[in-house]
Amino acid sequence: MTDHSSDIDSVSGKSTTGHEWDGIKELNTPLPRWWVITFYLTIVWSIGYWIVYPAWPLIQSNTTGLFGYSSRADVAVELANLEKIRGDKMAALGTASLADIQKDPALLALARAKGKTVFGDNCAPCHGTGATGSKGYPNLNDDEWLWGGSLDQIMQTIQFGVRSGHAKTHEGQMLAFGKDGVLKGDEIVTAANYVRSLSGLSTRNGYDAAKGQKIFAENCAACHGDAGKGNQEMGAPDLTDKIWLYGSDEASLIETIGQGRAGVMPAWEGRLDPATIKAMAVYVHSLGGGK
Repeated sequence: MTDHSSDIDSVSGKSTTGHEWDGIKELNTPLPRWWVITFYLTIVWSIGYWIVYPAWPLIQSNTTGLFGYSSRADVAVELANLEKIRGDKMAALGTASLADIQKDPALLALARAKGKTVFGDNCAPCHGTGATGSKGYPNLNDDEWLWGGSLDQIMQTIQFGVRSGHAKTHEGQMLAFGKDGVLKGDEIVTAANYVRSLSGLSTRNGYDAAKGQKIFAENCAACHGDAGKGNQEMGAPDLTDKIWLYGSDEASLIETIGQGRAGVMPAWEGRLDPATIKAMAVYVHSLGGGK
C-alpha cells in the first residue's frame, strides 16, 4: 500500500490522496473537528429519538416509544377542543331553520365557514375546489340548476342526492334513445343538430330543421318542454341557455341522445350530521348561483 502522506501539493502545501486526473491532484484535507463531533452527536441523538418517540414500523403497527407520543392523538385533542368551542353555535345551527340562518349574521358566517370546509373535504373531488364543475359535474357558481337553486332545493339535493338509491332521491334521467332502439342513427344526428340550434349553435349542412323539430316534439319535449326550456321537477336541463353538462358539440350530443345520461350524486344524509348539511347548503347557495 503506497503512503501518499509525503506527497505534498506544491501550491497549497497540503498532502494528497494520490488521486490525480488530468494533472489535478486530490488534496487529503480532513473535515473540521467540530463538524465530525457534531456528526457523531446527531447519530447518538437519533438513537435516543428512536427509543423515546414512535419511529420504527412493525408488521401491523409501529414502535410507540417510551413517551408514547402520538401526533395523531394531539390533532384529535385539538379537534375535540375546537368542537367544544363551536358546540353551542353548532347546536344553534342544527336547530335553526334555513331562513333563520340567513337572517342571523353570526349563524350565517358560521354556516358559510363550516360549509366551505366540508365542501372541500366532500364535494371538491367532483365539483372542483372553486365549485366550477367539469364535464358531467355541474358548475355551482352559475344560475342553472337541474333540480332547483333555492336554499331549500339545494339542501334537498345534498341530503338525498341524485339517483343515489335513497328513498327520497331525485330520480329523473336522460333516456338512451339509440341504445334502446327508439331512434335510428340518422334521427339522432338530426335531433342533436336541432338541440344545437335551440341555443344558437351552428348545424351541419343539409340539416332538416323541420324533421328535427318533429323528432324533438315526439321524444324530448315531454321532459325538456316544447321550447326546450327544461323542467326542474324532472331534472331536465334548459337546452337554450348555452350551459352544457356533457358538452355541446355534435359528437357529445349524439352520445347523450343515443346512450343516455344517468350521473349519480351521493346522498349525504347519514354521512354528515344535519347541522353540517345545512352549513353546506348555505355555502353552496352563497357561491353566486343560488336563487
